[in-house]
Amino acid sequence: MGTAPDPAVLLDHRGNVRPTLPAVLGYEDSRLGLAFHEAGHAVLAMSYGFHLLSTEVVYWEPEPDRWNLTGLTTIASEDVIPPWKFGAQAAAGTVAEVRYLMTSGLWTPERAAACDAEHDRRHAIDTAAETGHRIACDHVPPGGKSWGQVRGMALRKIGLLWREIRTVAHAMNEHTKLTGEQVAAMTGLANPPMPGAVA
Repeated sequence: MGTAPDPAVLLDHRGNVRPTLPAVLGYEDSRLGLAFHEAGHAVLAMSYGFHLLSTEVVYWEPEPDRWNLTGLTTIASEDVIPPWKFGAQAAAGTVAEVRYLMTSGLWTPERAAACDAEHDRRHAIDTAAETGHRIACDHVPPGGKSWGQVRGMALRKIGLLWREIRTVAHAMNEHTKLTGEQVAAMTGLANPPMPGAVA
């Protein structure tokens, strides 16, 4: 039985518990879908110049015969201005997970809707606001971008990096947690230096 994760893993960037949606697939397909979600974040983050610390799928059983899954991708960067690339890597989780469903023949409208990660969207919007920029859900704000535009950036980049995302997702599904160095080695992408690190 998987033990409950560190409570911090279950919190969003604001310190609130991330909402969970009921599983619409069995455990194996749900776990692999979540690995694709986190791989989307990880690969796009590295490709956009963010330092990847780790990416993982977290599993636990809150009670007998019931399981929960979540994921965590940890990145570091000194520069998120303009924040569009940060937003695209935030959107990449859902976009990659939906593409996994489509390429696996598992896509339904209900399953695609269950991939939505409101906490990722809020993180991107809040990060943009912290830097004086705007990302809006329902329109293009002056000088900013809509969430649809940011998702479009993610969709295009995922199309270019799908092989790398697939490689990382399958490795994460098998090993649960990968470091940035492991992701770099298996994809050929460079993991930029940790911000503030002395060369």
